Amino acid sequence: MTQQPTNLAGLDLRAEIDRLRRERNAVILAHYYQKPEIQDLADFVGDSLDLSRKAQATDADVIAFCGVRFMAETAKILSPEKIVVLPDMDAGCSLEDSCQPEEFAAFRAKHPDHIALTYINCSAAVKALSDIIVTSSSAEKIISQLPKDQKIIFGPDRNLGGYLVRKTGRDMLLWPGVCIVHEAFSETELLKLKAKHPGAPIAAHPECPPLILDHADYIGSTSGILAFANDFPGDTLIVATEPHIIHQMEKALPGKTFIGAPGADGNCNCNICPYMALNTMEKLYVALRDLEPRIEIEEGLRLKAKTSLDAMLAMASATVGQGDLGPAKVTGD
Repeated sequence: MTQQPTNLAGLDLRAEIDRLRRERNAVILAHYYQKPEIQDLADFVGDSLDLSRKAQATDADVIAFCGVRFMAETAKILSPEKIVVLPDMDAGCSLEDSCQPEEFAAFRAKHPDHIALTYINCSAAVKALSDIIVTSSSAEKIISQLPKDQKIIFGPDRNLGGYLVRKTGRDMLLWPGVCIVHEAFSETELLKLKAKHPGAPIAAHPECPPLILDHADYIGSTSGILAFANDFPGDTLIVATEPHIIHQMEKALPGKTFIGAPGADGNCNCNICPYMALNTMEKLYVALRDLEPRIEIEEGLRLKAKTSLDAMLAMASATVGQGDLGPAKVTGD
């Protein structure tokens, strides 16, 4: 693990980050799962692909991506001319870790009649081995455009893949990866919380296991959950995704109450992403100061990965709007 920077005592980190942002002509991106202090200083806060596309549209020379490694790689794939730094290169992802490129290539070789629809939470190398990248908000639209007899590999998230199978009726071959954050939610504790707040709907990310999704009133991506938080008619919402997203809800809707879904013992911090938590103000300052750690992708690999991303963007734009997987609730197998 990258060590916390030292010898920064006495620095006004916010002021220094702002100074470096100007001097480097940098844009700072923060995922919804980042700590509030990082979200509050970012130029853009959002989900992974949206952030990369917003950075691509700027004239910035440097992208500082406060997220995890696959997100920063996506930014580099779309903006190869820009310097992309990640405050902590150890900020990985359990889904990315579960799907190593050598294993994925071997798996694809065993199923040559399948195309690979791959969730964006994967490495650039796995994107390069895929046919179409999907996000949680574009996957259903893209699947609907594929021929009914087209065989599909879906990875690396078996929970999202299983949800899509139930939602679309397509029989997909699922890679067995999971998000350790969304796996940590407890059905028993969720039901206890629901009993305390009987009128509160539950909004869940489709990376959650089926036992959690079965109780959800809304299932969707991070941006979709935020939209639902804005529109639902009540005053209390239970949120089954990484709890730092609640910071944006509370800023936008101070009159409503948002409660993070509990982990196994009802009050653990196991639903906080340990990879996202590696990014700190100190590390962001050092990344802008030194322009390190820097994301580098070999050009041939980048172009292959971009092909699968471009396929997603083309197919997503061919459908109506930019909607979401919700609000339909799926029950049963």
